[in-house]
Amino acid sequence: MIPIEYLLAGAAVLILLSIIANKVSGRLGLPALLIFILVGMFAGSEGPGGIYFDDPLAAQTIGVVGLALILFSGGMDTRWIEVRPILYKGLMLSTVGVALTALIVCAAAIFLLGFSPLEGFLLGAIVSSTDAAAVFSILRSRRASLKGNLRPLLEFESGSNDPMAILLTIGAISLLMQPGTSFLSLIPLFVQQMAVGGLMGYGMGKGAAWLINVVKLEYEGLYAVMTLASALLIYGLTTIVGGNGFLAAYIAGLVIGNSAIVHKKSLVRFHEGVAWLMQITLFLALGLFVFPSELMPILVPGIIISFVLIFVARPIAVYLSLLPWKMKKNEKVMISWVGLRGAAPIVLSTFPLIAGVPEANVFFNLVFFMVIASALLHGTSIPFVAKHLGLAAPLPGRSRFGMELDSPQDSRNELFELVVPQGSPAAGKQIVNLDLPAGTLIILIGKGSEQFSPRGATVLEDGDTLLILTTPDSAQTVRRIILGEKAMPPEGPEPPEGGWPWGSGFTWGPAKSPEEDRERS
Repeated sequence: MIPIEYLLAGAAVLILLSIIANKVSGRLGLPALLIFILVGMFAGSEGPGGIYFDDPLAAQTIGVVGLALILFSGGMDTRWIEVRPILYKGLMLSTVGVALTALIVCAAAIFLLGFSPLEGFLLGAIVSSTDAAAVFSILRSRRASLKGNLRPLLEFESGSNDPMAILLTIGAISLLMQPGTSFLSLIPLFVQQMAVGGLMGYGMGKGAAWLINVVKLEYEGLYAVMTLASALLIYGLTTIVGGNGFLAAYIAGLVIGNSAIVHKKSLVRFHEGVAWLMQITLFLALGLFVFPSELMPILVPGIIISFVLIFVARPIAVYLSLLPWKMKKNEKVMISWVGLRGAAPIVLSTFPLIAGVPEANVFFNLVFFMVIASALLHGTSIPFVAKHLGLAAPLPGRSRFGMELDSPQDSRNELFELVVPQGSPAAGKQIVNLDLPAGTLIILIGKGSEQFSPRGATVLEDGDTLLILTTPDSAQTVRRIILGEKAMPPEGPEPPEGGWPWGSGFTWGPAKSPEEDRERS
């Protein structure tokens, strides 16, 4: 038995090495998941580290917990105003798109690799879903910022497509191990998983948001503990009652993150840190679990099936799934290319190992190879492809004033920064002559190396940075006054008079305060 202090020291060293390696890899354009996996393989039994880890149940447990917390964090940091316009597209990709991907990979495995139909279907099912950990990690980096609704669409797809992939994987294993099983009998299970998962995620998410505001805790740090426990409870309880815990965790995070709760900014940051810790732990464990020597015999089949998945199955599935909507060709190409595979397929590949499926190691090694191929190809090329397709968005800037811009709970104001662009209609004018909406204040101005509170007679110049406080209803007017023709259009469709019938965010009834749908920073 290895002493606990050795285990703790070893785990800490691996995590620190992963963080340092990720810092270096960012400059080389390599995705974080690839670095974490390589560190795990380096520390494994066939690497210099010599750590022997061959427990599929432990690997699966680490993967399940990690994915649940990553999805919860991703939901908390996603704005409902971004999800609402792409909801049905995302649901089509996460259901029909996943099924089509599985069927195309299945056909390739049968005709190109000589798999039996059920074995081919199992392989297709395992790799059919994109991975939330990989998608969140890459699309939220400063290297891969996308225009329009592409990022929320891809994130929503990755956060909601696990139920279909899990259903197909369990169904394929059942058919392999119990030949008399009918696949049609699994359709009610899928409906149950989706319905129960969605309802539990929404209901428990609303309950958690209510509890955060009602329980007056003495220490701020306990709120983070409360939300962490809530995330685990939501996943566990939903799974126990027959729903999909991953979907519930993502929806609950979405509900909580789009509700007016105390300490929202600090909670979002806390769960962002938890998500990174889970990513590192998850990919390290999966890297330790694989034996590199077993990857060599499947090198050629792995290349073949990876090519089919990346260049055939994913594009066809995306194009067919999005047929009901008019979208630009370059957007469909971009969605097709962001088919990142990561922890989710590897975790699903442990299901055959635990179930005792014949040749389960072959499935695991093939899937692991496909994840590495996807990370190398997709993860390194997304910024280049986005730029080539004209879909790369400007990188988000940092606050000049060194503060986090966030509206407090129940605030009726919005706080944001604007830089006076060259040729702005506001340049050369005194603030008093800008005709700003009532209730609007320019709190700070940054001119060159100076920062000061302005007066009405202060003249604005090109390049000035303004810290502005106004009402959400007036924010767009202020942007147009300062930015002129460069002002961004309002986010999402304009609500009808009286507000949307379903309200703002997730609240049914009359529209709530507009700040619930605004940016947090």
